Amino acid sequence: MTLAKARAARIVRTTGVGAVAIAAAALFAAPSASAASGAGGSTVFVQTDDTTANTVVAYERAADGTLHQKGVHRTGGRGGVLAGTVVDHLASQGSLAYDRRHHLLYAVNAGSDTVTVFAVHGTDLRRVQEISSGGKFPVSVTFHGNQVYVANALGGGSVQGFVRTGERLVKVPAWHRELGLDAAASAVGQIAFTPDGSKLVVTTKASGQSIDVFPVGGYGSHGGPSAKPVVTSLPGAVPFGFDFDSAGRIHVTEAGTNSVGTFVVGRDGKLTAKGTVPTGQTATCWAVTAGGHVYASNAASGTLSGYRVGPQGKLTALGNTATDAGTVDAAASSDGRYLYVQTGAKGIVDEFRVNGNGSLTSIGSVVVPGAVGGEGIVAG
Repeated sequence: MTLAKARAARIVRTTGVGAVAIAAAALFAAPSASAASGAGGSTVFVQTDDTTANTVVAYERAADGTLHQKGVHRTGGRGGVLAGTVVDHLASQGSLAYDRRHHLLYAVNAGSDTVTVFAVHGTDLRRVQEISSGGKFPVSVTFHGNQVYVANALGGGSVQGFVRTGERLVKVPAWHRELGLDAAASAVGQIAFTPDGSKLVVTTKASGQSIDVFPVGGYGSHGGPSAKPVVTSLPGAVPFGFDFDSAGRIHVTEAGTNSVGTFVVGRDGKLTAKGTVPTGQTATCWAVTAGGHVYASNAASGTLSGYRVGPQGKLTALGNTATDAGTVDAAASSDGRYLYVQTGAKGIVDEFRVNGNGSLTSIGSVVVPGAVGGEGIVAG
C-alpha cells in the first residue's frame, strides 16, 4: 500500500476528533494554494453540464488570447437542470475549480450528486476519481491547499469537506454542514475560500438570502469549518456569485436588486459593507475579477458590467459590454489579460482582451459542443 493510500485509509477508518486531527495533519503538511493562485498556463476548461454524460471541453489559448479546442473529456457523471432554468442549468458560480499548483481539476456532476477529479497535463485530462458530493445537487466547488469543499444546492443546502491525498479526495464526515434552507428550492449560489484560506464563504438564495462565512480551523485544531457560520442577511438582495480583489475584499452580485455589493471580511467572519452599485441590467448573477477590475454577468441583458476597483474598494462603473445571449459564468486568465464568458443560450464562450483602462475588446468566440445551458469555466 502506498503512503497516500495508507493515509486515506486511516482517515476513513477513524471517526470523531481523531479523524479530524489526522486530516488536519495531512492538510497542512503541504504549502497552501488558493483557486486564484499558482502557475499560469495557456488553457481554458469549460463544463457542459450535459444531463446524459457531463463533459469538460479543453481549449488551448493562443498568444492573441483566442481559444482552440483540444479535447472533450467525460466526467463519468451526469449534469443537472434546476427547474425553471434556461441558460444557467446549475444557477451557480464555480462548478469547476482548477488547482494549478497540483495540476488537478474538480468538476461537479449535479445530476449524479458526485464530484470528479481530473489530473491535468496541459490540455489533456485524465479522470482519476468520481466521489459522492455528500449532498443533493452539487453546484460549486473550491479548494485551498489540501482541503476541498463542495456546496450542494438542494435538500436544504449543505457543505461537505474533503482531504486531498495525492490526486484523490477522501471525505471527512466531521466536515459536513447543513445549511437548513428551503428544501424545495435552489439554496446555494457559490462556495469559495477567502484568498488566505482562513474562511469559507457561501452565498445562499431562496429562503436564505445571506452570505455565510465559516471560519476554518488551522493546524493543531479541528481543521474543519466552524460549527455555525457567521451570517450576514441581505433580504431582497439574493446574493449569488462573487470574487475577491487583490486586497481580499469580496464583490458579490445581488440578483434581487441587479447590483454588485462590496464587503470586507473581518477576522471573526463578520462582513463590513463598503458600498453597492447598480448595474442597470437584468439578472446580475456572476462576478469575476481581472487585474484591478470587476465584471458582472447579466444573463437576461446579455451584457457584462465593468467596474474599476478603487484603493478603498469603491467601484467605479466602466459601462456595459455586449455578449452573446444568456451571459453566465466567466473566468479571467491568470495574468488578467483575457476574459472568457460563458453564454448559455447557444453554449458559446465569448473571448475578450482586457485593456489597461478596464474596457473589453472582443477577440472572438467558440461554440462549446453540448454546452447549451452549461456552467463552469476556469482559465490558466
